[in-house]
Amino acid sequence: MTQLTHFNLSGEAHMVNVGHKAITQRIAVTEGYIEMQPETLHLIINNQHKKGDVLAVARIAGIMASKKTADLIPLCHPLPLTHVELNFIAEPDKNRIRCQTTVKTNGQTGVEIEALNATQIALLTIYDMCKAIDRGMIIQSVQLLEKSGGKSGHWLRQ
Repeated sequence: MTQLTHFNLSGEAHMVNVGHKAITQRIAVTEGYIEMQPETLHLIINNQHKKGDVLAVARIAGIMASKKTADLIPLCHPLPLTHVELNFIAEPDKNRIRCQTTVKTNGQTGVEIEALNATQIALLTIYDMCKAIDRGMIIQSVQLLEKSGGKSGHWLRQ
């Protein structure tokens, strides 16, 4: 296992110095799910929710969240993101919506946290917009699927 980088030799938390790292294209892909009642899913996918287009609002929330990650995670570097994309896939047989997020930058550190944050906030936005009709929704399995760029190269979930 690799040594934790967010602690200095004295064991104190610190922001990692990435100044010496090469600028490379960094990409991260994440996914997560929100499970709900069939009726709730029907309202969302047929754009019949009285609050409006749930997935459009969730997409914007996810994009905004990716750009605010360094404001929320104390040791994250603020990054100039070059691309953020959120795709929602309804899975009626499982009564859920899958959110897949791709985040890109050209920089000295990766964008995994930005992608995970975007996915979480998009799913949480769906919950917020639909909680009045379905408080039992479950956000689950938010995870990194793939990352590339930097010294560690390409990683793909098996």
